Amino acid sequence: MPAQDAAASLPGALSPARRARDLDDAAAGRFDLAVVGGGVTGAGVALDAAARGLSVVLLERADLASGTSRWSSKLVHGGLRYLAHGEIGLARESARERAVLMGTTAPHLTRRLPFLVPDVAGRDVTALAEAGGRLGDAVRLSVPGGAGSLPSTRRVTADRVAQLVPGVRSGRGGVVFWDGQLADDARLVVALARTAAAYGVRVLTGADVTAVDGGQVHVSLDGTPVVVRASVVVNAAGVWAQRLAPGVRLVPSRGSHLVIPADRLGMPTAALTVPLPGSRSRYVFSLPQPGGLVYLGITDEPVDGAVTDDDPVPSDAEVGQLLDTVNQVLAVPLTRADVVGCYAGLRPLVLPASAGTGPGDATADLSRKHLLSWDGPVLTVVGGKLTTYRAMAEEAVDAVVARLGRGDPRSPTARLPLVGAAPRVVLDRVAAPARLVARYGTEAPAVAALGDDLVIAGRAETVGELRFAVRAEGARTVADLLDRRTRIGLVPADRERAVPAAERILAEEN
Repeated sequence: MPAQDAAASLPGALSPARRARDLDDAAAGRFDLAVVGGGVTGAGVALDAAARGLSVVLLERADLASGTSRWSSKLVHGGLRYLAHGEIGLARESARERAVLMGTTAPHLTRRLPFLVPDVAGRDVTALAEAGGRLGDAVRLSVPGGAGSLPSTRRVTADRVAQLVPGVRSGRGGVVFWDGQLADDARLVVALARTAAAYGVRVLTGADVTAVDGGQVHVSLDGTPVVVRASVVVNAAGVWAQRLAPGVRLVPSRGSHLVIPADRLGMPTAALTVPLPGSRSRYVFSLPQPGGLVYLGITDEPVDGAVTDDDPVPSDAEVGQLLDTVNQVLAVPLTRADVVGCYAGLRPLVLPASAGTGPGDATADLSRKHLLSWDGPVLTVVGGKLTTYRAMAEEAVDAVVARLGRGDPRSPTARLPLVGAAPRVVLDRVAAPARLVARYGTEAPAVAALGDDLVIAGRAETVGELRFAVRAEGARTVADLLDRRTRIGLVPADRERAVPAAERILAEEN
């Protein structure tokens, strides 16, 4: 079979031909459920509902993972911060969902990552980190699949600190705890959407929902007005959820990261973890990435005013805060000249109905808990974390099934691998470059067959990845290719060099 046909025939392939059929079906059919928002929550809801036998259309204003879901720390975390705030239930849910993601849903997109807290940050700091890590281990051991998913917290010697993060000031030991890391948050969303498509979901990007009137969903589809009929609508639009649910109370928070060449930290193999001055529960992390980069984050800044469609950007103060915090433990401090890129995302934090209206009352009641709220036929699901998307989706679809009176009342998604997923022993035998297997899993040979020429010199991304993105992953624009299907765009100078190749591929494939 030709490479082009092979890519388009993969399960749930979002090919141009598939899009044309989905457009016709969306305009002509009636669905049990319309999902608004193509981030991790919306894609998770669409998959869960379709796997229970419901007919579903997924409507995304721009592109899959075009909002908050591509701006995370790329972690599958067990919720140590929740433990610091006494939110044991949230921590257990995070640990459980981490085990599901790493063991069943997406083993190909996840890996174990050590987190180093060095003694040069202060022995009181590492003592607290060790206690928190061991409490996190206990929570992990209490959930299904947690026992063998990660190593246990332990103290390490000065030599081991130097091996893990060579850039740390030498001479002292530290504490290491473990968590999960995603190869790429945007790739998780694409895998969810494609798996949903394999179950029959019509996936439409460029579909801006302007209003819901009873069973009619009014959509501007690439600028053309279309009415989609659906019995129920799930509003999974994240920080933009208030456009369809103005009664939901959100307090967006900006989380920012800097992109740093990994050699400035000595090519670390662990995440360097440094407490934010004055805090016992907030840390700055330097997170090593494939391809010689480190992501340095994360901030937590309240956002004032209306949320726009523009991508958020870190403030100058956030850049300074991140650099100043990590420089406390580095032998050679980072400077602003070391920053080759940056990104920021908006967390849709929910303000509970019980919260007061004063500034002190509002912040005290904020949590990472998610919210489900009905308004007529519209169910808004908002809040939560990327790690717990599946649990949020399951709870939302439980409510939809109860409202409709049809569909399987039990979710199968905890046992449902995404496209490309397989046990580690199988992934280790996939006949393709390891870098591709870590991003595409068992589909890596199909990607490799489309070409191994580099998109640009000095980067590992291939032309085959761009072709695969168009043929199987619904990419339609340069931004889709460079900012979401690959992450070349995180380094603006690299993105500028890659634009001609992306434009050429789009011209050749369409």
